[in-house]
Amino acid sequence: MTVPSLDHLKRAYTATSKATQITPLLDSRPLARLTGAKHVFVKPESLQWAGSFKIRGAYWRLLRLSNDEQARGVVAYSSGNFAQGLAAAGEALGIPVTIVMPIDAPKAKSDATRGYGATVIQTEHGERAREEVALEKAREIALERNLVLLHPFDDPEIVAGQAGAGLEALDQLTERGATADMVLCPVGGGGLIGGVALAFSYVSPQTEIFAVEPERFNGMGVSLARGKIETLPLGTPSICDGLMARRPGDAPFAAVTAAGVKGVTVRDADVRAAMKFAFERLKLVLEPSGASALAATLSGTVDVADKTVVVVATGGNVSLADYMKHIADT
Repeated sequence: MTVPSLDHLKRAYTATSKATQITPLLDSRPLARLTGAKHVFVKPESLQWAGSFKIRGAYWRLLRLSNDEQARGVVAYSSGNFAQGLAAAGEALGIPVTIVMPIDAPKAKSDATRGYGATVIQTEHGERAREEVALEKAREIALERNLVLLHPFDDPEIVAGQAGAGLEALDQLTERGATADMVLCPVGGGGLIGGVALAFSYVSPQTEIFAVEPERFNGMGVSLARGKIETLPLGTPSICDGLMARRPGDAPFAAVTAAGVKGVTVRDADVRAAMKFAFERLKLVLEPSGASALAATLSGTVDVADKTVVVVATGGNVSLADYMKHIADT
C-alpha cells in the first residue's frame, strides 16, 4: 500500500487550503493545570467548513478525479461527517455527490448533507454492521448510475488530504516556538490519524502519536498491537457514532504503522465529561466523536504530565437535543 510522501502531503495542503479555513490552535491553561501537562494545544477542526476535518480529504480526492469522472459524479457511504465534507466539497467544485447513510445516522448530519446539495439515500442494516450494508448499497448505485465510488477513509489520497490538519498544526506550533511531545487524535477508519501521523513523523519525528478510539471499537489499536489489520466483532454502540468502524482501512493502517502510532481507548462516560469541559472551559461545542481525544487527555488515559500536547478535536456536528442529553448524563 502506497504511503504518501511529505511532498505529496504538502501539495494536497496547498490545494485544499483554497477551500478550507485555518482552524486555531488553542493553548488551554486550564487543561494543562488539570492534567499536569506543560502545554495543551487543542486543534478544533469542529470549526472547519462543514463542521469537521473531513472536507480536507474530500476536496483533495475530488480534485484527483479526471474531467470525465467529475462530470459523472461520485457516490460514497458515511455515517455523517464525511458525508457533509464530501457534499460541501462537491458543491464548491460543481461535482454531483450521492451519499449512502445508515438509517440511524444522526438526523442533523443527514439534513446538513442534503443542505449542501447532495442526494442522500438511507439504508436499514438490522443486525448487520451498518458500514457493510451502506457500502454494498453504494457499490450498487455506482454500477447502476455510472458514478465514481469513493471510500470515506481507505484511500491514500484521502489520507494525504486529511494530513492538512497536521501540517497546519505544525506551522502553528512553529509560530509559537513550540514542539509537540504528543499528539492525540480520534480514530474511526483512520483517514485523519493516517494523515496527521505522517505529517508529524516527517516534520517532528520525536512526537509520540496516539490513536484514540471508543471502547469496543478499537480496531486500529488492536491491529497495531497485532501487526496486521483485524476486524472486531459487532459491539454495543458507542455514543461516538462517527468512530464505530470495526477495522481500519488498509491505506490508513499503512500510514500509522510507518509513523509508529500507539492505540488507546476511552469510555463513553469520559467522552461526555470531555464534551462538558469543552463547552464550559474551551467554549467549543463538540460531538462525541470529536471529543474522544480530549477525553483521553482529561481522564488520564494518556499520561501527559510535563508534556506539550496537541489534542485534535475533530468535529462538532451534533443536534442540540443530542448534545444536551449527553451533557445531562455527566
